Amino acid sequence: MRRAMPALALAALPLLAAPASAGTLTAPLPVVEEPFTSSTPAQSLTGAPGARQMLGLVEAIDRLPVAEEHRAGYKRTLYKHWNRGLDAADGCDTRREVILSEAVDAPEVAAGCKLTGGSWRSAYDGLVVNDAARLDVDHFVPLAEVFDSEQTRWSAERREAYANDQGSPDTLIAVSAASNRSKSDKDPAQWMPTDASYHCTYAATWVATKLRWDLAVDEDERQALLGTAEDCAGATVTYQPAS
Repeated sequence: MRRAMPALALAALPLLAAPASAGTLTAPLPVVEEPFTSSTPAQSLTGAPGARQMLGLVEAIDRLPVAEEHRAGYKRTLYKHWNRGLDAADGCDTRREVILSEAVDAPEVAAGCKLTGGSWRSAYDGLVVNDAARLDVDHFVPLAEVFDSEQTRWSAERREAYANDQGSPDTLIAVSAASNRSKSDKDPAQWMPTDASYHCTYAATWVATKLRWDLAVDEDERQALLGTAEDCAGATVTYQPAS
């Protein structure tokens, strides 16, 4: 199960798509993350999850351990991502399954999980994207930030499980390529979505993901989250700890 897409009048939102008229075509943005392959669904790697939790946003922030970040030794290849998806029959990897699950209008799926058509709303910037090639699938807490925030060094299996986590609707999200690359590996003290209406949800989802995976925050990050929470009365955080 993934996050429910809000009801939207798609025609009222700006479009991000290649022009339909003849002439010089705009090539789709390249996908940043290169696929890995694995025969093991990542969801089996961490065992049964813990009990589901629901907290107010401020209370949830207060549960996050505070620690300095430690980037030395980080390599993206430490987190084996884009494994075989949960539905082996469709031939889709984790990335494409996220794209399929978050479509507002479902694309056609051809052999090899080639996607044609469809539309998506990019939560970070409010854009409607009608070409799957112009989407990135973002790790909500970026892999470099995860490395910074591991309280004890994770095993390769746990890193792989995070990088392909489909057991939560929050860990992975399909967004416009431009917004994902603007975010890069920044935390909420350094970057927030350009769509201000999404800030409360962004903060709550960031906190939920860090609690799910037992990750720390640094002090600047904590203060930025608390600052956002001041404008988010009634916001809640729901998460299920990964074992």
